[in-house]
Amino acid sequence: MGVNKHILSFYHHSPYFMRCVAASVHCCGLYSWRYGSDTDGMVEEALAREEWSSERWQAWREEKLEQTLELAARNVPYYREHWSKRRRQGERGAHKYLQNWPILQKSEVRKNPAAFIADNFQRRHLLPEYTSGSTGTPLVIYKSRASLRAWYALAEARWRRWYGVSRQDRWAILGGQLIVPVKRKKPPFWIWNPVFNQLYMSSYHLSDSSFRFYVAALIKYKISYIYGYTSSLYALAMDCLSKKVKMPSLAVVITCAEPLLDYQRDVIAEAFHCPVRETYGLTEMVIAASECERGQLHLWPEAGIYEICEDGNGTTPGGEIICTGLLNAAMPLIRYQVGDRGALDDQVRSSCSCGRALPILKNIDGRNDDVLYTADGRRIGRLDLIFKGHLPLREAQIVQETLGQIKVLYVPTADFSQKTIDILRENIHAHVGDIQIVFERVEKIPRNKAGKFRFVMSKIQPPDAATTLR
Repeated sequence: MGVNKHILSFYHHSPYFMRCVAASVHCCGLYSWRYGSDTDGMVEEALAREEWSSERWQAWREEKLEQTLELAARNVPYYREHWSKRRRQGERGAHKYLQNWPILQKSEVRKNPAAFIADNFQRRHLLPEYTSGSTGTPLVIYKSRASLRAWYALAEARWRRWYGVSRQDRWAILGGQLIVPVKRKKPPFWIWNPVFNQLYMSSYHLSDSSFRFYVAALIKYKISYIYGYTSSLYALAMDCLSKKVKMPSLAVVITCAEPLLDYQRDVIAEAFHCPVRETYGLTEMVIAASECERGQLHLWPEAGIYEICEDGNGTTPGGEIICTGLLNAAMPLIRYQVGDRGALDDQVRSSCSCGRALPILKNIDGRNDDVLYTADGRRIGRLDLIFKGHLPLREAQIVQETLGQIKVLYVPTADFSQKTIDILRENIHAHVGDIQIVFERVEKIPRNKAGKFRFVMSKIQPPDAATTLR
């Protein structure tokens, strides 16, 4: 949610206990939006649906999609105008079929979000939430109480129950909210929020000189599990391992907001002495996924209908993800271009040995500009293998500004040496091919405004490629 800058300034200049009180008061309102007396029943229903047959899932999703398309075409100003224009051109009944709807760009929603609010909802009765704006331009999504409670019931079922924890447990989050002034040099770099049983820890203040304070806070507040940005959890884990600081044992570490790469998973699991599970989801509530105990990312069929824009030049299968949301009737997004790339097994009855009847997100490669491009037209994703093997790096980022050159920004640990550079250079050439590499040592990898880390950042326009929709 957006916060008035004057209120934020007053909050930052308040004593620690007052900041905790203010956060708790704010979260009392949020809690009533997200949870109700029917939440536990909705959680059990979500878990029960995981045993549905393919036929039952298909019938349920087709009915939800039909209702969503009809309501959007009739009640949402943006879509109503679109279909009115097409009917004037002679089309009849075309809105009943998803493939007849245009691809919706984020820029359209950002330009006029109110045009996507259904007529049967009043804006003052909706909760506005803002995307993190990884491109620097966030957008606002309006949500009804019913849609939020449905979403958080799914999250409780599949981001907690699967891992043996619940919202009643004491937990910590490493996130991007400005809970502490950025210039602050001394702890606490967190606030305790009793409404959510949550220790909110700032991802902006985590460093090799402050990480011991974070470990002490986890012990003090008797934290059971941590949820947070992958890069922040990895940095904390690397600091603990390199400095031989023992981390308290946790039930699970749950990553979000950024892809979880294999080398990061290994380091986090070793430092925290517990399983590491990846999650995927968007503020827009049109897609989400949870990792099961077999290591598969399972999509939530209730959240949306998923399509893939495939291209033939990638080194990994898949393409751009297109979503039609099924949860938020107040602001339905139809064939929405989320900006992420991935591949999926679109059969509802999955082949995963965990036994859950949920489709599989086979891989998520991050945003469209989180892949490298070569002069011969290839797209190269899943570059985490370059850093596999416990290399002495606190964090690193690959930046591409031209087809013929990439820059590797890196933050070393104490064991870093020229040998590390040689290994990285060899690994990059093995995966990318003949390309010029510039290595640059930095104090910290830049984050976006929400504190999120991008492992690969391409600043060039992708080569022309034929794109087809599956």
